[in-house]
Amino acid sequence: MKFLLGYGSCGIASGATAVLNALEKAGADVFKVGCNGLCFAEPIVEIVTDNGESVIYGRLNEKSATSLAEKVLAGELPEENRLSDEDMAFLQGQTRIVLSGCGKVDPESIDSYIENGGYGALKKALAVGSDGIIEEIKKSGLRGRGGAGFPTYIKWQSAKNSQGDEKYIVCNADEGDPGAFMDRAVLEGDPHRVLEGMMIAGIAVGAFMGIIYVRAEYPLAVRRLELAIKQMHEKGILGENIFGSEFSFDFRIMMGAGAFVCGEETALLASLGGNRGMPVTKPPFPAQRGFRNKPTNINNVETFANVSWIIENGGDAFAKLGTNDSKGTKVFALAGRVKRGGLVEVPMGLTIRDIVFGICGGIKNDAGVKAVQMGGPSGGCIPENMLDTVIDYDSIAKTGAIMGSGGMIVMDEKTCMVDMAKFFMDFTSKESCGKCVPCRIGTTRMLEILKRIVAGEGKPEDIDLLVELGESIKTGALCGLGNSAPNPVLTTVKYFRDEYEAHINEKTCPAGKCTALIRFEINEDLCRGCSLCSKKCPVGAISGTLKKPFVIDSEKCVRCSQCVDNCKFGAIKIISGEVSQ
Repeated sequence: MKFLLGYGSCGIASGATAVLNALEKAGADVFKVGCNGLCFAEPIVEIVTDNGESVIYGRLNEKSATSLAEKVLAGELPEENRLSDEDMAFLQGQTRIVLSGCGKVDPESIDSYIENGGYGALKKALAVGSDGIIEEIKKSGLRGRGGAGFPTYIKWQSAKNSQGDEKYIVCNADEGDPGAFMDRAVLEGDPHRVLEGMMIAGIAVGAFMGIIYVRAEYPLAVRRLELAIKQMHEKGILGENIFGSEFSFDFRIMMGAGAFVCGEETALLASLGGNRGMPVTKPPFPAQRGFRNKPTNINNVETFANVSWIIENGGDAFAKLGTNDSKGTKVFALAGRVKRGGLVEVPMGLTIRDIVFGICGGIKNDAGVKAVQMGGPSGGCIPENMLDTVIDYDSIAKTGAIMGSGGMIVMDEKTCMVDMAKFFMDFTSKESCGKCVPCRIGTTRMLEILKRIVAGEGKPEDIDLLVELGESIKTGALCGLGNSAPNPVLTTVKYFRDEYEAHINEKTCPAGKCTALIRFEINEDLCRGCSLCSKKCPVGAISGTLKKPFVIDSEKCVRCSQCVDNCKFGAIKIISGEVSQ
């Protein structure tokens, strides 16, 4: 009988440590594994019986974990806290390659990885050699999962063909998108899968060193990577003459300071070299002159995590998944207003609607969906009437969004799209390295305009000015951050122009979110005088007498919505319209 406890960052944040202590105190033999993607139900424990039956329990706490352990050890699989069929529907429709070990293998045990087939692909790669590896990657159709979707085999072939006495493999684990956590979960849950993929890439291009550039904000991922590398040395899988071959390889971990621009490969290389993370023009490409001016191959976490499966099962097997031009699976981090948020891995070719409503169960409180932001802060907003768009690189690009690394933020009808665009533009303008004028100045000007609009001070010409600025930045910026930074604004103007016009011409926020354009009123007929709204108001703007209607002082009100959220009678209404102070 095994107790598999989800012990990634999401599980720990939800109380997995208390659950662990309770299970162990009750006498359970607990295996700490990574996140299995069911983040919405953390803390999670999967019970695997001696006959192989598997049952998943979620939303546990110390008390329920103790009860679970006692009953399971007594031979019972209780119904309490067992994930429902609706919860388990999250796993249906998924095809797991990258995430296949997450939640199954012990990320702190190399033996656990090997027992599940780990490093078999490395041995096979050593047997087929560089040309054989690149041929399988070519057959697979694997494209870089970091966002650009460039064919992986071309990168590897270029690095192989480049002349140099030293070559490097770099894993870009600088995951900086708000709402994205795919790389973190894979590194925390199955680090050996990424390391094995990097080593296979090393054989392919002739590299002797792998460098993992990971965010310092991912301490658990860093610790498990360090442990994995230590265990590989102890097993003789790293170092000289690996598995008796002529191949020698080792790893270094480099921690970044959290600069979003360092997701761009030349800025990443600058940071690796001890310089400020700023991009440079290409060519030369990193495959010709990268780290220490030596040929360097750079891919992201998800790309490397696919490699061992492709070598083990063959490129043709991978190519059978997905669409003609977008092969295999894609991992998405689902966040926002969905009922079931977490990590999803699906074959390319499904639609956005399949994921949002099929896998994730739709929108919280059965509200309507307004848009889905894809591609992170420099992606784009796809409206509800385009949710049947097929998930592949080209189809997503046609909407004005980008595939990106896999962040997917779902917004309901109460979201203000102008305010959402301002949020993302605020992020990208702050994260701009400042090297080129279009990005440094252009994003700042766009943010200033958006701030005016949500404050009720927009001008009719502002909408066209935003579009003009956005297009200029896209064509004039030096790197991918600047090229894509205007996307959230351009797509929201394209699909939600009426909301911009309402903010500017009518001084109203249709979604009732922009504080400068709304006010709160208490309906006397509905108010029961319970005083709860007054107690929850952080600025003392609500007053009244018990059992009589209360009133809101608009001059004191900061429009934080605490009163609306806590009123049990629906007596407080948001009135959209310019508010004078």
